[in-house]
Amino acid sequence: MTPLSPYQQDLRDRLLAVPVVPAPAPWKPVFESCAAVGGLLGIGFATHPDSGDDLVMVVSTAGHGLFDAVTGERLARDRDPDPETSTPDAAADLTCPGLGPIAGSRVHIAGLYGGGLHTTATGGWHVEVVSPAWPNDRVLLSRGSGMPHREPHGEGWWHVFHSHYSELRAVGFSPSGRTLAVATSSDVTLWTRPPSP
Repeated sequence: MTPLSPYQQDLRDRLLAVPVVPAPAPWKPVFESCAAVGGLLGIGFATHPDSGDDLVMVVSTAGHGLFDAVTGERLARDRDPDPETSTPDAAADLTCPGLGPIAGSRVHIAGLYGGGLHTTATGGWHVEVVSPAWPNDRVLLSRGSGMPHREPHGEGWWHVFHSHYSELRAVGFSPSGRTLAVATSSDVTLWTRPPSP
């Protein structure tokens, strides 16, 4: 095993030392803590056809669910989806059929079977996953050039999630950039921000 350089060791030590903090304004948590989803396989984003709000589709071993990413309200639930299309690996483009207000459409799902979510959003926001104490992943939210090696924690970058109890499945922004999601094998955590003026 190749030893870490002094720079790498310093960065690792810095990442291990910082606590989880709330996401900065204008980000607000959608749930009090998270939405429990046992056996979560992946998540994907869609847009509500009436309100234009972000929606989060959750695919798990117990079925499919759809949440409003602004209010956290569960809009639809399918406990018994068609086995032929119940997981994203059944489709070449990693999609599952939508439900509730997005029935008739297909939603790209990122998670256990692959795929990915946006890692940047308007306003200079970035999200990344680091693992200084693998297999426990940490989610860092940053703005501008606020990477961990440039500014103090809480001034340009924030450690907003620590996956020490479940396996990380997907992390990223909605295509609109108004929702940030972290999905693990047991739950989903969402943050929202108002639309840009």
